[in-house]
Amino acid sequence: MKCSPGFVTVVLLMLGQTHGDSVTQTEGQVTLSEEASLTINCTFSTSWSPTLFWYVQYPGEGLELLLKALRDKEKGSNKGFEATYNKDSKSFHLEKGSVQASDAAVYYCAMYDTVMGTVGGAEHKL
Repeated sequence: MKCSPGFVTVVLLMLGQTHGDSVTQTEGQVTLSEEASLTINCTFSTSWSPTLFWYVQYPGEGLELLLKALRDKEKGSNKGFEATYNKDSKSFHLEKGSVQASDAAVYYCAMYDTVMGTVGGAEHKL
């Protein structure tokens, strides 16, 4: 993925749903100036309490777990990224206060329904 110097490109894509449960993520491609703040929205729809994940895939590499949350109000933090599980708003938005060129990657929001054992996800590319 090529980025102009001083800019970070984010691509947001959407995957499907499983057994009526779904994960919805911001779609499209976003280009940000370096040091700009980033929020990637991720909402979920399920009647159960899922485990939520953010995965990252850097160019030419495999998927890597970035963040995980098991319960309401749990906050994950890694590599300057943060996400807080909010059961009321059914959200797990990924945030970073200052993006760098090294953050250019594909970001995936996913959930695992620990009761039903279903998996769903959405993709976001930075």
